[in-house]
Amino acid sequence: MAVPVTIVSKSLDDLISWHSDWSGLRAVVLGLGSTGFSVADTLAELECQVLVAAQSADELRLKMCDVLGVDVLLTASAENIEQTLTEFNADIIVVSPGYAPRHRLVEWAISTGVPVVTDIDLAWRLRDKVGAPAEWILITGTNGKTTTTQLTAHMLQAGGFRVAPCGNIGVPILDAIRDPEGFDFFVVELSSYQLHYMGEVFPHSAACLNIADDHLDWHGSLQAYVEAKAKVFHNVRVACVYNRTDPLTEAMVEGAEVIDGARAIGFSLGVPGMSDLGLVEDVLCDRAFLDDRKDRAIEISTLTELADFGLAAPHMVANVLAASALARACDVTAEAISVALSTFSVDAHRHEIVAVSKSITWINDSKATNPHAANAALMAHDSVVWIVGGLLKGVSLDNLISAHKHRLRGVIVIGLDRAEVLSAFERHAPGVPVREVDTTETSEVMTLAVDFAVAMAESNDVVLLAPAAASMDQFIDYAHRGREFAEAVNTALGGRLG
Repeated sequence: MAVPVTIVSKSLDDLISWHSDWSGLRAVVLGLGSTGFSVADTLAELECQVLVAAQSADELRLKMCDVLGVDVLLTASAENIEQTLTEFNADIIVVSPGYAPRHRLVEWAISTGVPVVTDIDLAWRLRDKVGAPAEWILITGTNGKTTTTQLTAHMLQAGGFRVAPCGNIGVPILDAIRDPEGFDFFVVELSSYQLHYMGEVFPHSAACLNIADDHLDWHGSLQAYVEAKAKVFHNVRVACVYNRTDPLTEAMVEGAEVIDGARAIGFSLGVPGMSDLGLVEDVLCDRAFLDDRKDRAIEISTLTELADFGLAAPHMVANVLAASALARACDVTAEAISVALSTFSVDAHRHEIVAVSKSITWINDSKATNPHAANAALMAHDSVVWIVGGLLKGVSLDNLISAHKHRLRGVIVIGLDRAEVLSAFERHAPGVPVREVDTTETSEVMTLAVDFAVAMAESNDVVLLAPAAASMDQFIDYAHRGREFAEAVNTALGGRLG
């Protein structure tokens, strides 16, 4: 593939604003998913010369790249990939978050000595496109990121601010910074992949909700995963929000290089300390953002109210407290937060009640893609028929099974890693009835799983899809898995259970 190159080189050091002269900058972009395309689109708008290297790409994005004047190298079928990329003589290389550190193109990128950046880094430089730059609030954690991001944005909106939830939540941050309306705040959900590659940003506030084994195959070790997550607190200017019941998140705050004046704000389901948010009996309280916090606290909501809003599960209450801390750090009133909670709706596939029939509750928590998330879902119920399995991502289910075997009416195992899951149940819960869905046909998996659940479930049980594993072995994504479950339940309800 012949790629035209210019001879003028540019330094990233001089490109610190949308209004800098980016024209002619040569950029290699690794990946053409939503993130990679947003990078290519943005750099094309800045009149850069862009070469995308992607393993695959859908036809629409390929056509749009052609319209934008962006060259695309499909690496799955190309030879001499590194040589072609080297001959392009890039000034920067932008890595999409799906590329693991040991990917051959990432190793090539690092070996070149050319600056390797992310879409987050570019967005930080380009954040002044539409008037005064928005403040950034960063949110990460093994679980609860998306709900907490949405909650925080909803609370800020109730406080009168213009807000864009973005990042790993689905809207690339480069699309958000180019929105002509402009915003007061970006609430940026960040995955460990994004944080691994992210350079320096200076956020208003940040939160790490929790840490548990996840994505160990991508990072290589738990330590590397934790180190990536810890970057969320670097350079925070106002508030570092951490989980008081998770020592790793507290250690992250203690070790972070923050801007003078930044505060550590804890949250938990216990009684709050003087810089915390928590629970006093059934009242959610802020004891961090008031002058007389030694003797007083501000009421935000109650567990009874959260139950009315579908937010009373313990992990949801923790998300509410974390989001409230971030909103209070931005001077949103407790009254505005209360209003926001009353109008908030949790996304599908996150502990979503699909149906209730004959005193059996069917819950879709397909977003529980790791043991930590599944643990939170299981803890919310006393008697469960559990649908579990998928891609384990190098993580063991042993502790999870041991902790919850007492509440299991039965278990249905799905996914390609079934043997490992079945073995774990044999070791740690031999008395629990287990059924295996051994089909490889996506269209049949949930039909069979629901059939088994119908036979197992009794009055007042919960049938819980909380797979504790990724979905891409048999489904497009966790949402596809959740939809298949909901459809199978609805079919069953319309027939045998109705």
